[in-house]
Amino acid sequence: MADPETAGLAALLTPAGLALLDTLPPYEEAAVMALGERLRAQGHEPALVAAALTQSRLRARAQTKFGPFAADMVFTAAGLEQATRLPVAARHARRFAGADVGRVADLGCGIGGDALAVAGLGLGVLAVDRDEATAAVASVNLRRFPGVDVRCEDVTATELAGVGAVWLDPARRDERGRRVLDPRRASPPLSFALELARERPVGVKTAPGVDHDLVPGSGAPGGPWECQWTSVDGDVVEAALWSGALARDGVRRSAVVLRGEAAAVVDDAADPFGGPGGGERPPVGEVGAYLYEPDGAVVRAGLVGAVVAALDGRLVDPSIAYVTADRHVELPWASAYAVEEVLPFGLKPLRARLRERGVGRLTIKKRGTAVEPDELRRRLRLEGPEEAVLVLTRVAGRQSALVCRAL
Repeated sequence: MADPETAGLAALLTPAGLALLDTLPPYEEAAVMALGERLRAQGHEPALVAAALTQSRLRARAQTKFGPFAADMVFTAAGLEQATRLPVAARHARRFAGADVGRVADLGCGIGGDALAVAGLGLGVLAVDRDEATAAVASVNLRRFPGVDVRCEDVTATELAGVGAVWLDPARRDERGRRVLDPRRASPPLSFALELARERPVGVKTAPGVDHDLVPGSGAPGGPWECQWTSVDGDVVEAALWSGALARDGVRRSAVVLRGEAAAVVDDAADPFGGPGGGERPPVGEVGAYLYEPDGAVVRAGLVGAVVAALDGRLVDPSIAYVTADRHVELPWASAYAVEEVLPFGLKPLRARLRERGVGRLTIKKRGTAVEPDELRRRLRLEGPEEAVLVLTRVAGRQSALVCRAL
């Protein structure tokens, strides 16, 4: 941790530095300058003051991922961005606990979010990260769990004796900082996970955009594998590959939709159409009284057919993930809208019709069209007391505008 950029963090990760951090008031951007001047006037080193204030800001930002636990944690900016949200990490941890695997190795542990969730269920944890500053942060975040061992080393060289299962979180950016969607090009690559799976169950975090063809099949070590996509409040945050005892019997693709305190799971057993690359295609038909927008995790998992089946519905277009039905059913993994009008897309007639309806507040959704919502909203120049949802998409191959009401 001799790098000048990490000198402040090194000073912060000491008993005196952490004690100073814990004395700081809740973070307020407007008060930072005055607070910093006061701390320096009290004799604190400028580098330590800067690190403590940065840490206070990161703790405030981390509440969206870690809730109240953030107040007792420390972060790096990159580590916080890449960390698993605590509700998602808790679901990972329950997989390990349910499989009765004993000690878990968290390889590429980052700031320790997943290890924290696993240790919180009483399992022993070996947490490993090759970056010295990140491993030091993880040590602080996991300090209250005596069953956790944190190491700074190359995860591909870690000795796994006594480890019953592995959670692997590879680096998914290339040397230019661009996101890597292919797990075969992550660091370490998918081939490393497959080798680990020969000896013990493995979970692998990967990008939500992972190609279905890259999910290891039944013939792969530890197979058949399950791939589960997860969304949090509408944002698809990850896909995770699970092998051996960590995978559910008969499930190859699944989606978890987390909204607030609620969680809903759907998997390929609920999709009679077989999903991508196989099976009968879902039916396509005219727009009915209701339109359903499957959650992004459901779309990524290729489980739109499960929405069609649950609604006894149909797609509005063979290549578009909007489902229509003649009845309203509450589905935790799809948003519902009442369809009030279906119009051919054209700026002038659309503007005229929305003005006739008195629409001034407009939510614009789109799939299968190049129209930019912000530009369209500017060109429509709407005023009025009413609110509507405008869905721009293809209906049976034609560009269309659906005027809807959110349910």
